[in-house]
Formats: sequence, structure tokens, C-alpha cells
Amino acid sequence: MDFSFASSISGPRAPQKTPEFAEDDWPRELARAIREPDELIELLNLSETLREPARRAARLFPLLVPRSYLARIRRGDEHDPLLAQVLPLGIEEEPVPGFVADPVGDSPARRAPGLLHKYQGRALLIATGACAVHCRYCFRRHYPYGDEPRRMSDWDEALATIAADPSLNEIILSGGDPLMLTDARLEELCARLCEIPHVTRLRLHTRLPIVLPERVTGRLMRLLLNLQATPIVVVHANHPHEVAGTCAEALRRLVRGGITVLNQAVLLRGVNDTTEAQEGLCRSLVDLGVMPYYLHQLDRVAGAAHFEVAEELGILIVDELRRRLPGYAVPRYVRETAGGEHKELIA
Repeated sequence: MDFSFASSISGPRAPQKTPEFAEDDWPRELARAIREPDELIELLNLSETLREPARRAARLFPLLVPRSYLARIRRGDEHDPLLAQVLPLGIEEEPVPGFVADPVGDSPARRAPGLLHKYQGRALLIATGACAVHCRYCFRRHYPYGDEPRRMSDWDEALATIAADPSLNEIILSGGDPLMLTDARLEELCARLCEIPHVTRLRLHTRLPIVLPERVTGRLMRLLLNLQATPIVVVHANHPHEVAGTCAEALRRLVRGGITVLNQAVLLRGVNDTTEAQEGLCRSLVDLGVMPYYLHQLDRVAGAAHFEVAEELGILIVDELRRRLPGYAVPRYVRETAGGEHKELIA
């Protein structure tokens, strides 16, 4: 009798081991990132007609694409959904009514240098103005990062404001991207926050595990797991083609290390405005243990009007996702309104 099948399922499955990223991999990869439209167009074999409009748009909002992300873009395909998120276009120069520099009301929510307070119980720190990728739809593409803290002593006022408000239980580290900080700088900022007794959760909003997966090192994992406050990592993937290769390895490392990982996506025309793209993204995420959290309606920031999708289409997509996926795999479809007390549920 052949027992090969029975023996293959009789014992516990051996855990998958994800390879380690070296501590100096991510700075080296960031240094190699694409910063010139001409190089991006040549490497991806794109049309020459894109060159001059891309140069003009990049003068308004610079191009930045890590090579690990570039490797997931199809060469010669000007409609690639990942390319659409990073390629500067001439249309970004055109003013569109209703699309403004500060669509979510960051400026009036500023309580101290680097500190935004919009919602009850939580506040947000602009940990850095730096990112590893410049998404063309970024709602903070016009943010005055030069006015925010740079040295650790510059955070004193914001930290004192948090310490004086016992209602603030959760602090969100955002930016820019907080994982652009060195481990030493990030550890020091988190340690100072954890010294405040009523701060019980630290949430990191980051795109680096998606676009620069090498950032998820063993040292970063130890830093997060040793925090006195509970860490929550919220990543940002928009399309299933992003959640592949080393990106999947980085997400798996976070989840299997014991970190709660959620995903926020933005509904973008020409990127993920189909049920198939959204379903593929949700399935890819939950298979790695990452929970789809929010699907955002586009924030109406100047320069990004060409990405906007009608809310009616977004509602149809989410309704269909509920038919195809278990409830935990369906994100909440929301919008953020300047001055609002919370995100508004659309579907």
C-alpha cells in the first residue's frame, strides 16, 4: 500500500523561514533609486513622448522610485498599474477646481511642531518628510515639511503636548515615512513616546515594506517588539502586483514576528478601479496575514485629479468584494474630510 499521501499530511507543516535582510541593504538600495524621468523612461522602454512632460511634472514634485519596485513594473507597458503610481505626467500641471494643496486639513490640525491632532484619542507625528517613493497622488505632496522637527530636541514641544493630554492613548508616526528614520533615531523617538504613561499604542504608517522591503531588518523587528507600547504597522499597497517577491517576504516577517499589520489602499483610476484588482489585492494580503483596513476615496490634492474614481464605482466594487470574499478580507471604503471628527464610511 502506498502511504506517501498519508505521510505527507501526518506531521506538522514545517514553518517557512524568510531570509534576513542585512542592516545596510536598505540605505544602499535607497541610494540606487531612480530620481530622473529620463532614466525611468529608458529603463522601462517607454515612449519618447513622455519624456518632456515627465521632466516638467518632476520639477513640481520630484520623481523617486526604488529599483526593487521598478523590477515589478512591466517594461514597455505605459498602462502598467505600478508605473501609473510613480510616473510624472504633464496633466499634473493643470489646475482643477476643488483640488487643493491641503485637502485633509492638516494645517488647522497642527497643535505643535510636527504634531497633528484631528481625532479623539489619537494624534499624529510627522516623523520625517522623507519617503522611499514619491506617489503621484500623495495627499501631502505640497506639505511644508521644512517647518517640522529635524533634531531630537525639536520634538520637545510636541512630546510635552502629548504628555499633557491624557486622552491621547495612540500616537501615529507618519510623514513622509517614519521608517525612513535610522533605527537609532526611530528607537529614540519611540522610547520618548513610551515614557508617557497614557500612550499605550504606537502606530506606524509606512510604505517602505511595499516599495523598499529591505527596510524590514532583524534590528527593526527587535525594535518594534521591544516597545513598551503596543506596535501596529499600517502599510500601503494598492495593487496585487506590488505584493510579491521581497515585499511578500517583508510582510510575512512582520506578521510572523507578532506585529499586527493592516493595509490602507487608495482607489485610483487606471490602477485598481476594478473588482478584479481589488480582489487580487485583498487575497494577496490576507494570505500573508495582513488585514485589509481601509480603501480610501482619493484625497483631492492639487496635481492628482486624473486619479479620481467616481464614488458610485467604488461602492459597486466593494459590494462585489463582499460577495466574493469573507468579511475580514473586505476593506472599509472611506473618505477623509477636512475638519471631520473621523473618517466617513462610504461603503
